Amino acid sequence: MATCIVIPAFDAAGTILEVAREALKTGLPVLVVDDGSRDGTAEKLSGLPLSLISLGENRGKGAALKTGFRWALANRFDGVITADADGQHDVAAAPRLATAGRDGGFHILIGSRNSQFGQMAGIRSSWNRFGVWCVQRRTGFAIDDCQSGFRYYSAALLRQLKLEGQGYDLEMEVLLKAWRGGLKVGTLPVPPRVADGRPTSHYRPIRDTWKICMTFLRYM
Repeated sequence: MATCIVIPAFDAAGTILEVAREALKTGLPVLVVDDGSRDGTAEKLSGLPLSLISLGENRGKGAALKTGFRWALANRFDGVITADADGQHDVAAAPRLATAGRDGGFHILIGSRNSQFGQMAGIRSSWNRFGVWCVQRRTGFAIDDCQSGFRYYSAALLRQLKLEGQGYDLEMEVLLKAWRGGLKVGTLPVPPRVADGRPTSHYRPIRDTWKICMTFLRYM
């Protein structure tokens, strides 16, 4: 039994090679899910000792994550670390996140960016703080970041929950379904390499924030 790293990637040709190489250095098995990229993202990984699943069209981050989760369960991994393909996350910290998640009995352990919220600009900073406050108030989870994509998920959680989200809203959905299921969720400080990753992120501040808010309200 082991933990693997799943990296959803869309049009990440400029960053995916470095992220994948760093992930491989951790010694953990790596899967990249190419979410219908049009810029040769998959070709950048040629020759690397990792697994690759290429989706025929862009379906969204949530769909790519669910593809990775199914692969991890089919290959009998006991946990999954998710990391973005744009180089924001400190992927070298994946083993530490996996160990803390497993040893602490967490079903979800989020690599928290809380210490860098103040360096984020505009709506990104405000939404992260407000989102944490809302989730804390409603669920009672002792967390200080609810939207970081650098996370540990236990296989037990992935087997138990039926996830529906196709985009960034899936990461809120899984938190709220974990709360409903009485599962253990926490955070571990893992500052990202880039506090405000808007130049490399495909996150659409207005549209995706709206979807996340609607997901929060739906499961409340």
